[in-house]
Amino acid sequence: MHPTQRMISTLCRAVAVWILSCACASPLASADDLMTIAVTKRGAVKSSISLSGLAARGGVPLQVKQCLENDLVRSGWFTIAQPGAAAFEISGSCDASGEDLRVKCLVKDQSTDKLRLNESFRGSAGNSRRLAHEVADRIVAAVKGRRGIAGTRIVMVGTSTGSKELYICDADGRHLTQVTNDRSISVAPDWSPDAGMIVYTSFRTAFPYIYSIDLKARPQRRERLTQYPGLNMGAAISPNGKEVALSLSKDGNPDLYVMTLQDRHLTRVTRTRNAGEASPAWSPDGRQMAFVSDSSGRPNIYIVARGGGRSRRVTFDGSENVSPDWGPGGVITFSSRRGGRYQVCLMDPASREERQLTHDSADHEDPSWAPDGRHIVYARTRDYHSNIYILDTMGDGELRLTSGKGDWYSPAWSPK
Repeated sequence: MHPTQRMISTLCRAVAVWILSCACASPLASADDLMTIAVTKRGAVKSSISLSGLAARGGVPLQVKQCLENDLVRSGWFTIAQPGAAAFEISGSCDASGEDLRVKCLVKDQSTDKLRLNESFRGSAGNSRRLAHEVADRIVAAVKGRRGIAGTRIVMVGTSTGSKELYICDADGRHLTQVTNDRSISVAPDWSPDAGMIVYTSFRTAFPYIYSIDLKARPQRRERLTQYPGLNMGAAISPNGKEVALSLSKDGNPDLYVMTLQDRHLTRVTRTRNAGEASPAWSPDGRQMAFVSDSSGRPNIYIVARGGGRSRRVTFDGSENVSPDWGPGGVITFSSRRGGRYQVCLMDPASREERQLTHDSADHEDPSWAPDGRHIVYARTRDYHSNIYILDTMGDGELRLTSGKGDWYSPAWSPK
């Protein structure tokens, strides 16, 4: 174990789970190696839809149609049906002319005989999957009135190079791209609200500091946000994109702070003696934060106002409760140690009612909400090997995003 890892593990399990052994080194999985593996569905309410009326001729158009169908199934809202037996019929065309790719999409509600969607989409043949994702999300919005996830992305930590680096892939696991090359330990990534920036903790200078990466800049631009004495960890960007919550030990025990991104002004949020606090997660309105503290003797989740004040404990089941993420629907997902394994759970912070989502003998850690408030991505570790999975909280089974090559941890789903 890295010396710094050993030091962090004494503070709080919520921090320690970010940093695991970097001994595993295997080749980077290619985009084709990243596949979605469906398992048995468990009764989510869905609408039947048919794509038979969408004309697609040639290689790229057919690929767009297949990707669109996969996206609609993965959304959890649809099942594919034969024409004449579907509640919604998709018609139109997908055509490619050189690098120009066009999709004309009409979605008809068979029960009312009315069009729910009638739009044209345009993109490049070299980025055909991105266009398919765009069409899929528009169909979900038009038919279900919900946000789609096909066009979103997931950032994660991978060990393929022998170091823990950041990678980004599409929500279906494709287009895996390495983002950092720190040749060290990179942990705890988080997205800005516009998905244009990532913040994370890196040990590239031997000490844990927080960095930002501007994904929109060409080339991508990295900036060090903190360089305080002691630990600088676990940055979470506020819903308005102007602040980051983070854990600093510069004044003694690790406490929570809020820092403005424009002028780096710090506001201390917690002042807990003889305890470590970490893993801040903003409420959707930015007025509160969930975080992990071991002030009770074991890591548990607490909630505190953005400006500080008295915090309240909200988890009581399980021997450890860590890695909270406050979803767009107001529900907190977290990892709870129960029966010797970490399981993904949900909690309503108002009623403290809990629901356990996973139950098998693997460890399920670092859950992160999708922007649809329905799906969760997390790291699943079994037999000392970790992969990234997606779970539908409304009933569908697990979907595995990463292949067996390398180990993958700490996923975070983009807000858009």
